[in-house]
Amino acid sequence: MKYKTFLLASLLTLLAACSQSIGSTPTTLPPPSIPTVVALTGQAAFATADALTQSVPPTLTAVPTELSIPLTEIPSPTPTFAAGFTDFAQVRFLSPGPASSLVSPIILQIEVVSGESEVIQVDLLGEDGRVLYRDLEKVTRNMKGIFRRFELRFEIRAVSEAGYIRISSKDDFGRIQALNTMPVLLYSIGTNQINPPGNMIYERVMIEGMKERADFYAGEVNLKGRIWPFNDQPMVAELILPNGSPISSRILNFNGIDTQSFETKLPYKVTEPTLARLTFKQDNPLLDVTDSEVQKYIYVYSVEIMLNP
Repeated sequence: MKYKTFLLASLLTLLAACSQSIGSTPTTLPPPSIPTVVALTGQAAFATADALTQSVPPTLTAVPTELSIPLTEIPSPTPTFAAGFTDFAQVRFLSPGPASSLVSPIILQIEVVSGESEVIQVDLLGEDGRVLYRDLEKVTRNMKGIFRRFELRFEIRAVSEAGYIRISSKDDFGRIQALNTMPVLLYSIGTNQINPPGNMIYERVMIEGMKERADFYAGEVNLKGRIWPFNDQPMVAELILPNGSPISSRILNFNGIDTQSFETKLPYKVTEPTLARLTFKQDNPLLDVTDSEVQKYIYVYSVEIMLNP
């Protein structure tokens, strides 16, 4: 009897406790404790995510250790020229540089010392020498050079071909005073790849002790210096009179296209002091089409000198 009474009292006590638990209100945390709980909850969530990630076996994927993308060598933007080549070219290409891949229109940027005629000619030639673009522009002669920008538009039938941007200027007698060429690659579609000009900002001819209007006597012009050939073609040195007639010439042959020393003499005969243009020029053998004025020249350097009897 006492056991039953004890059991009944225990049951009633348990039911009362459950009733109080169900009807009770959750205890509110004091405000200072809330950030701590949030932080602990966040840490627990990241820990759970890490644990879940680690529990899944990773899928093995072969990752190449080296990309098989072909690399194109481009000229260094820092000149590394041989000693003595320190004069900037009279036609100095700023952009594009050699072997740039170009689609129309080409944005050409140059610094140019125009000839005494103060007119420069801008040509874009195809691989055979046909003229794809030509422009004549008056440029004030300034020995420090003047910046010019051109937009060269062209069309080619093939997907791609070699091309040449050629800039030339003449003196006040119509003789070619300076000419420079930038070899490029032309494309009918695609995107531009612009290379820096590298060492092509300098003249390719360096003559020791030579100055504009230098005097020469005794019927001989002695020349000594260095040349950087554009190609394997010989370079021609000439003395040209104001009427365009050459009175003396020498053919300079070179081994390869590295910078090389040269020494030669140009004999002449005059009866009075005569201004002549000492000219070095080299042809482009890849051009089939010959221009009547600039012919097949790929490079021309000149300086005016005084010939005395």
